[in-house]
Amino acid sequence: MISGISHLIRLSRAGYVFAREGVFALVDTRPLPMPARTAIALARLIERRSSRNGESRLGAALTRLGPTYVKLGQFLATRPDVVGTAIARDLEALQDKMPAFDQKEAEAVVAAALERPLSDVYASFGPSMAAASIAQVHKAEIEKNGERTPVAVKIIRPGIERRFRADLDAFYFAARRAEAMSPEAQRLRFVEVVNTLDRSVRLEMDFRLEAAALSEMAENTKDDPDFRVPGVDWDRTAREVLTMEWIDGTPLNNRAVLEAKGYDLPALGRTVIQSFLRHALRDGFFHADMHPGNLFVDTSGKLVAVDFGIMGRLGPKERRFLAEILFGFITRDYMRVAQVHFDAGYVPRHHSVEAFAQAIRAIGEPIHNRTAEDISMAKLLTLLFEVTGIFEMRTRPELILLQKTMVVVEGVARSFDPRLDMWKTADPVVREWIARNLGPIGKIEDAVAGAGKLGNFAAQVPSLLLRTGTLLDQIDDITRNGLVLAPETVEAIGRAEARRSRATAAALWAIVALLTAMTWMLLR
Repeated sequence: MISGISHLIRLSRAGYVFAREGVFALVDTRPLPMPARTAIALARLIERRSSRNGESRLGAALTRLGPTYVKLGQFLATRPDVVGTAIARDLEALQDKMPAFDQKEAEAVVAAALERPLSDVYASFGPSMAAASIAQVHKAEIEKNGERTPVAVKIIRPGIERRFRADLDAFYFAARRAEAMSPEAQRLRFVEVVNTLDRSVRLEMDFRLEAAALSEMAENTKDDPDFRVPGVDWDRTAREVLTMEWIDGTPLNNRAVLEAKGYDLPALGRTVIQSFLRHALRDGFFHADMHPGNLFVDTSGKLVAVDFGIMGRLGPKERRFLAEILFGFITRDYMRVAQVHFDAGYVPRHHSVEAFAQAIRAIGEPIHNRTAEDISMAKLLTLLFEVTGIFEMRTRPELILLQKTMVVVEGVARSFDPRLDMWKTADPVVREWIARNLGPIGKIEDAVAGAGKLGNFAAQVPSLLLRTGTLLDQIDDITRNGLVLAPETVEAIGRAEARRSRATAAALWAIVALLTAMTWMLLR
């Protein structure tokens, strides 16, 4: 009861901010039921007259509500299936810039996390260089063999986990109520959306996991001639603190400096695209937040990525899917693209492969009649996912994250070269993967892997037979005697149902009272 009221208070504050910033003007009320249309009309009565036009209103509201909502906006940018493509792209521009917390607080967090006085860990420790929703970064120095080396120290915000937990609990509350009342909310799986955000934030708040991602990416790219990541200082890394190599480089969002230093900007754009595709296809592990602020060019001319809080993974099936659809569009083999979707199980079998190929042809053919600068691979993937929606293709979170990252990296590349030919840029990476994995060598490796899996299965057969026999005995016992619940279980179920009924009734009355109060304040 108390937690339900606290969730309502938090959500009401968010609703008020959304109303004041004009966010509800973005909502198409035509398909909504009359009570929802009435509520939105009332909310728009308190809209700021100075609210800006367009989707930037949502970004302003999320920024005003604080770190959790900024992170929510960034996360929803990866879910165009939920918020729509237009809003998702606008949320991409949401800046993760927050006021820095106090220097003494930062130093206290580091000392507590590393369990040593700050002076024993770093030779010097400077002020904050950048602050985001979850953490901020300081420049420090470490001393080794009499020499000082600069490092970047990422520190979690004090109290941020508690704040995120409270806000996420409120999101769960709203998602469950929405799914209980709306079939559309059930289809979009609001609770699962919040659950995914919850897992993502938990991972981002443990800097040991980010350090592990950095380490894995470093191993994957150690032989890449034009890409690298910062090294991790594991001795000065803990759950709340991450110490890594300081990058002396130029961020990709500073075009003027890049030009002044004489960098080949079109070549840099091609490197961004090819690096991303190489990581996704070759490694199945890619940086999923490659906006220009997270990409640098170091003094040797290499592309350097930072901020590994959001990472994407693709299994062998997803990598083959990506390579084959890109190769199919490059070669205009639409039947192949369609068949790959069916082979991967992404499209229900009751649909026709030929009809699906026809729909894909409607996407692919127009791009071959346009100049290179008019062809967008990201737009093509967006259209592809829209068409597959017609064919009842279920949402694949790993592919949506891939699509979102493709949109970002393509935008970065085109900012350096508006005439960039995406297909020629992607072609060598895709062909290399196809030749390596679908050619003779790849088939031999698949056969060896298949033989190994068959051997493992054969070794497990006796255990599987034993468990099957035990399960059949239990089913036979239930059939003869019925399924018996312990008295304690029956009593616990009764108590839980009673609590749920009381809590639901209280929450409904609280919502009615809140709406009544808001309506009275608006109309008086």
